[in-house]
Amino acid sequence: MRMVRQYVFSAVMFTLFLFLTSLWLPQDMIQDCELSWIPCLNVFSETRKVDAAGHVVSNSRNNNNINDNNNSNNEAVIEVCPGQDFQVSRLLLHLNSSLGSASDVLLEPYLLCWEELIKFMEALGSLVGFFTGKVQEKIVLIRRLSEEESAKFDLLSTAHLQHHAYYSVRSMLEAELQRGMVNFDRRTDSGSRTLLRLHRSLLWLQLLLEKLRGGEDREEERSLGTLCAEAYAQALAPYHPWLLQQAAQLAFRAMPSRAALLPIVCVRTQEEAEPILHTIITAIREVHLRTQRELEQRNMLNLP
Repeated sequence: MRMVRQYVFSAVMFTLFLFLTSLWLPQDMIQDCELSWIPCLNVFSETRKVDAAGHVVSNSRNNNNINDNNNSNNEAVIEVCPGQDFQVSRLLLHLNSSLGSASDVLLEPYLLCWEELIKFMEALGSLVGFFTGKVQEKIVLIRRLSEEESAKFDLLSTAHLQHHAYYSVRSMLEAELQRGMVNFDRRTDSGSRTLLRLHRSLLWLQLLLEKLRGGEDREEERSLGTLCAEAYAQALAPYHPWLLQQAAQLAFRAMPSRAALLPIVCVRTQEEAEPILHTIITAIREVHLRTQRELEQRNMLNLP
């Protein structure tokens, strides 16, 4: 009987050990991790390279170990750009990680995308900082709600992994609706309302990058400030008071020339920048489209 108890104890401890170690597996070591009970943890290494789809294709610790499947249709490899905070490679990794199953958007990778986009906006000029400050406040609010939710669960409880309200955009919107946290008549500090503001700002950046990439009407001949102002007028101005719109216009007039964008995305010419901008635009567009659908299905596109 004693041997049986020892055997059972050993089996339980071994199972617990496997569970704990599995929690720290990097996401790129787990296939379809969002479909399993193992949480997807985003691990970024400055030595990684990503292809045009945002997939890791190599690592400097083993440069010969390249995933041919990920790189077969996208030969361009985006490397880490030394000496600057914003990294296209890191942004693409977070965007790719945020695409969950069933057209959902995973919330933590989504917030990591925004942290990288803040660096991009700050690189465009210090006067754009009044935008980044507001974005950072929204990230902090959603993270605080997520931490409060986590405190309700035991660390090793499967309920914490399977039913966390702030695991994804869909789960957050549904949970806050059911809990009465969303008000369609007045402002509340809900994650849903805060996400809507981030969602609108993401459209602004998407439109700006599309204009920067150039088009048939020769957008490339127009200034960075002009394109930024036009994107703002389409995506954000309708929701901002007059004073904020005037402040935005002043910031756009003080923006640097378009040539300042090239080192930000680590290229030397507009021709080199175009495929990189296309890659970023495609990834942002997918995240924005998925979020748009979730908000639209719940009539949340005009929360006060």
